[in-house]
Amino acid sequence: MNKAQLVEAIADKVGGRQQAADAVDAVLDAIVRAVVGGDRVSVTGFGSFEKVDRPARYARNPQTGERVRVKKTSVPRFRAGQGFKDLVSGSKKLPKNDVAVKKAPKGSLSGGASATVKKAAAKKATTAKKATARKTAVAKKTVAKKTTAAAKKTTAKKTTAKKTTAAAKKTAAKTTAAKKTTAKKAPAKKATAKKAPAKKSTARKTTAKKATAR
Repeated sequence: MNKAQLVEAIADKVGGRQQAADAVDAVLDAIVRAVVGGDRVSVTGFGSFEKVDRPARYARNPQTGERVRVKKTSVPRFRAGQGFKDLVSGSKKLPKNDVAVKKAPKGSLSGGASATVKKAAAKKATTAKKATARKTAVAKKTVAKKTTAAAKKTTAKKTTAKKTTAAAKKTAAKTTAAKKTTAKKAPAKKATAKKAPAKKSTARKTTAKKATAR
């Protein structure tokens, strides 16, 4: 059965061929768009459509037997539901006056704005938020560690600078004290030098007195 035959098969049930064609197109379009977007379309009793990622691999060319490198790709996959499998295997008989696949209960259809798609989107958003929060926390810890290390280095530099300044002040004070002591001692030597000639004149006077006495 091709698409045209499928439309003819359901035309009487939906009110005409055009309505049937529109319905088939709408259903197929919704399924394709959902699967391409990474969502899983599931119809209870019938099956599910989903996107499957295949990693890069090596395969063999069936005609030449040559080993060929196959790139990473994504493929659609359909898994038949249990009701569909039971009908095909013959464990269940097709109903004569009823649809083969019963109407799915609310929330069982996924695709477009269905509940399952919304749940999947919510899970993805939550996961993304958690990952972002973890990255932010790690970044904050790293910045805090760097800031602490920089603060320690700055404090160490300041302490070293203070010690150097204090040592320089002590050295300057010692130098100043030494200069003052040297300046005080210098005049004393000069005074001693000046007193020496006085002794010589006393000696001369004594010699003069002795000469007069004779």
